[in-house]
Amino acid sequence: MNDYRILVVDDEEDLCEILKFNLENEGYEVDTANSAEEALKMNLPAYHLLLLDVMMGEISGFRMANILKKNKETAHIPIIFITAKDTENDTITGFNLGADDYISKPFSIREVIVRVKAVLRRASSILLTQNKELLEYRELTLNLTQKKVCINNTEIYLTKKEFEILQLFLQNKGKVFSREEILTKVWQDEVLVLDRTIDVNITRLRKKIGKYGKCIVTRLGYGYCFECE
Repeated sequence: MNDYRILVVDDEEDLCEILKFNLENEGYEVDTANSAEEALKMNLPAYHLLLLDVMMGEISGFRMANILKKNKETAHIPIIFITAKDTENDTITGFNLGADDYISKPFSIREVIVRVKAVLRRASSILLTQNKELLEYRELTLNLTQKKVCINNTEIYLTKKEFEILQLFLQNKGKVFSREEILTKVWQDEVLVLDRTIDVNITRLRKKIGKYGKCIVTRLGYGYCFECE
């Protein structure tokens, strides 16, 4: 058994069971729902992939996908549409809604399995890249690529040195850095930088990151560290 969880949403119960049986044989953990309404009541953030029929009840697969993509907790979940609606416009609509693939009925189980593996592989690669770009502590997020700091998705504007100090702390939570170490790592070859400069920057940083400012702890006689609550 691998660590991937898949949800199949289709109003054809027999098809759900066929997909569930074959995907479980591949090692996936699979749940099913026979309507979008039923699926939306489930713990969707727990799934790594949705196989979603388009033509269902009051809430279509397209509408359900739109709902998921607007919710930050589910927007990242890959979606493969499985549907008898295979016109060019339908396919374009699916991809415009953020679909990762589109399989037309009738289909072979082997095709579904190959496409599922490909989508999960791409999603894992993207997630790995994103994880390397982000440093996080609860709602505090530091994006190394974009050089942005956000608290609960609201950007906090830091100077270059404040950003680099916070980066140092988040990469080394719990480790105490002396002023000399901070000077070496953040100011590097710059000359005439006083200890007081570090204290001023840390004081400003504490204020800017709000409730997380208290996580930057002073260890008298030693230096500073980022202490998780």
